[in-house]
Amino acid sequence: MRIVFAGTPEPAVPSLARLLASQRHEVVAVVTRPDAVAGRGRKVTRSPVGLLADEHGIEVLTPARASDPEFLARLEELAPDCCPVVAYGALLPRPVLDVPRHGWVNLHFSLLPAWRGAAPVQAAIAAGDEVTGASAFLLEEGLDTGPVFGVVTERIRAEDTAGELLGRLAEGGAVLLDSVLDGIEDGALRPVPQPDEGVSHAPKVTVESARVRWNLPALAVDRQIRAVTPAPGAWTQVGELRLKVAPLTPVDETVVGESLEPGQFLVRKDGCYVGTATTAVRLSQVQPQGKKAMAAADWARGARLDPEVRAQ
Repeated sequence: MRIVFAGTPEPAVPSLARLLASQRHEVVAVVTRPDAVAGRGRKVTRSPVGLLADEHGIEVLTPARASDPEFLARLEELAPDCCPVVAYGALLPRPVLDVPRHGWVNLHFSLLPAWRGAAPVQAAIAAGDEVTGASAFLLEEGLDTGPVFGVVTERIRAEDTAGELLGRLAEGGAVLLDSVLDGIEDGALRPVPQPDEGVSHAPKVTVESARVRWNLPALAVDRQIRAVTPAPGAWTQVGELRLKVAPLTPVDETVVGESLEPGQFLVRKDGCYVGTATTAVRLSQVQPQGKKAMAAADWARGARLDPEVRAQ
């Protein structure tokens, strides 16, 4: 099939790479978000998907809006049979959806209808789900509501961060997407409507929502931090200092030997502990604003924390 691939961030790269290597499908163009300013140097940077397309000499389309008439006209000229899309980052209007005869096939990193929305991997970890996966479905104008062609499952490990889990889903999802496109071309696949039960939503993770809530139970604090690692990164306020917090370890109360209030610090030779609504947690690494990451115990000893200070 003639394919126009749409995607933007790093998790979309494995799918594009696999389709570029396919003997059955021809990637005639790539659609990605416009180049954006990024990094400390504030340089204009091509998206990871755009960079891979450039390496293979593939035409790259970067419409400011998917509704731009010029974009629609070029898409019609390309006459794709199908448009796979992975984390493109913009809504597609009906005229664009109608161009490919087999539609747009979206790879979404959850087992739909669970965790529709922008941050399904983060939501699954924060909720304590044991299993998640990826779904390939026919894109509609609704938010991740289209009928599903196929899924692949992935167990969530106890210490998974969102970055680690998303990396595995991106690889497994690439295989799924490739096989779904094969099935569509062969006429062997028909999408199945999503059930009405089990719908949940995963809104975009904001910097404010990544603030650690120490008044939650230890297991929930652990999940919250892993869910926003590496981006945007968990953080807490300690006095006037903003502190980034790496994944931590809940500990049994007997390890600490005393009850800590939520946000209360305890610094000992064996580590730096913080209280939660249940048992304490042991911090691993922290990063004070404007400085490099360091061992939490080293930071705490150097900071000479007032006993009354609480992380908030």
